[in-house]
Amino acid sequence: MSTARYQSSEYMKTKDFPFWIQRFLHDSANVPPAHSHEFIELVFVIQGNANHVFEGQSYTIKTNDVFIINPGEVHTFEVENNKSLEIINCLFLPSLIKDSWLKELGVSQSMDYFYIQPFLDRNERFHHLLNLDGNYSSRFLSLLEGMMHEYHKKNSCYSTLIRLQMVELLILLSRIYNERNSTAEKPYMTENSNSVLVQRICGYLSRNYDQKISILDLCHIFNISPRHLNRLFKQETKKTVIEMLHSIRIEKAKQFLMETDDKVIDVAIRVGYDDSAFFSKLFRKFVGCSPGKYKGNSKVS
Repeated sequence: MSTARYQSSEYMKTKDFPFWIQRFLHDSANVPPAHSHEFIELVFVIQGNANHVFEGQSYTIKTNDVFIINPGEVHTFEVENNKSLEIINCLFLPSLIKDSWLKELGVSQSMDYFYIQPFLDRNERFHHLLNLDGNYSSRFLSLLEGMMHEYHKKNSCYSTLIRLQMVELLILLSRIYNERNSTAEKPYMTENSNSVLVQRICGYLSRNYDQKISILDLCHIFNISPRHLNRLFKQETKKTVIEMLHSIRIEKAKQFLMETDDKVIDVAIRVGYDDSAFFSKLFRKFVGCSPGKYKGNSKVS
């Protein structure tokens, strides 16, 4: 069965403001086909129950659940007869949130629901969904409705207001996520540990792999020295920061080569390499064959 793949351009009319938001009411006859997309999708369940089919596995979702779908992940919903699922879909690209804000607002340590949770093992992610209690759910819904109002009215400075609301929303989710981890019997992570810092940085790399990223950029955002950053990365991942970035980019390139008709040079640019010859050399090193051969083999299979 073929899987639909939705492009950013279908929803986001300008690269300067890569954002889209809408409310949906699904029933058994009105659910999207299994699909993936090249943007991030944040879903909030306003009301109802359903199964969320994610990467071939089914997970129960209910009122006040919130979760993030990464680019490239395949999912859909299954709703029982005579039941419905009301959700808000918020679609955006990482460039919506400016790096300068992460540093100036001091939020690089307050975005774990964006940089860590979506990159956990899939069972860890979806067997432990973030379900918001009454106080948090009403505040969260109010933020989303405020974003929808600004998006559809498009009054002056609407895009700036939406960006600010998105940062507030993600910080709020991260606070809840970390509070619950700290009270769990076996918390997934310990606050301020080296491993958490490395996870945050890996999440940042995964979100921004297509951008020009330097060690100094990361040091500035995460308030760490280059020497300390490289030492921690090697200690926690057995890789350098640059090796990790290359690894993330090559995995994305493999996905684009398999799922799109893009030429090798276009894929190279999409994953952050201006030099297609360097990209091809790096691809052979990681994968064992050229990008062209990999693409050809994927079409045959």
